[in-house]
Amino acid sequence: MFVSSLPNLKNTLKGRIVTVLGGTGFIGARVVAELLGAGARVRVATRHTESVYFLRQFGEVGQVVAIPCSYRNQQDIEKAVAGSEMVVNCIGILYEKGKSNFSHIHTDLPVWIAAACAKYGVSRFVHISALSVDRAKSEYAISKMSGESGVNQLYPAVTILRPSVVFGPNDSFINKFASMARILPFLPLFGGGKSKFQPVYVEDVARAVVAALATSRTTGQIYELGGPDILTFKQIYQKILSTSGQHCYLLPVPWWIARIKAAFLGLLPKPPLTNDQLTSLQTDNVVSEGALTLGDLGITSTSMDAILPSYLGRYQYKK
Repeated sequence: MFVSSLPNLKNTLKGRIVTVLGGTGFIGARVVAELLGAGARVRVATRHTESVYFLRQFGEVGQVVAIPCSYRNQQDIEKAVAGSEMVVNCIGILYEKGKSNFSHIHTDLPVWIAAACAKYGVSRFVHISALSVDRAKSEYAISKMSGESGVNQLYPAVTILRPSVVFGPNDSFINKFASMARILPFLPLFGGGKSKFQPVYVEDVARAVVAALATSRTTGQIYELGGPDILTFKQIYQKILSTSGQHCYLLPVPWWIARIKAAFLGLLPKPPLTNDQLTSLQTDNVVSEGALTLGDLGITSTSMDAILPSYLGRYQYKK
């Protein structure tokens, strides 16, 4: 373990050119904001350049720029990476729809990014993966693990970050269930709600990216990012309800019934549940014993109790 002062590490990024892929998403936007705060010059690869405008509020004039990128082929990725000193990959999806499939997003793109980093001599590359991908059996996890393997072969100095379920004001996990509690008489406890999670605050993940970029000690390492609390799915529900002041019955749902339900929900444009997600839920999403963690990056993890009240109050009153 190395103990560091994050502000001091940030000073090493001042003026450095960092390209972020997936920089307008939930995690990516916070990574960009943290990099701008560290004084880096950030390039955000995006299909829609106007989507980057909101990130300007986190930096000085001209400190963040949009780089057009269709993400369709390796040549597009190379154009986005060219001229970068450092690269961060925040791209990821939770379910497949149309051309957005796990194989392309989680395997092909990271491999193309790693190849581009090697080609242009990028000094540091941080790849955000997901916790338990080395143990889970879902297509999501398999594609993530395949991406990690490909990246390691092409750019062995990569730093891989594996966060657990990420929470924060705009998350799609806590907010989804809080929203459901407003309109449904019950929340489903898949498999009895016994699956374990170690939710990590989005700002801690962003700080981990900055710390990983700022020191060469993290090269070639994998860090598993989890918060201070290990909770079952049921306990997460209870925390959401108690924090938001909502009342909702928790109904145990056997896995086989959940899969029938997910088969239909998966047909929706934005499915709240898929069978592949159920498969992921059957593997505990917690930091492995002996793994490198946030603490090894000099970061103290933030509890859910410190953050959830700041954004769950809006769900207090049911319609």
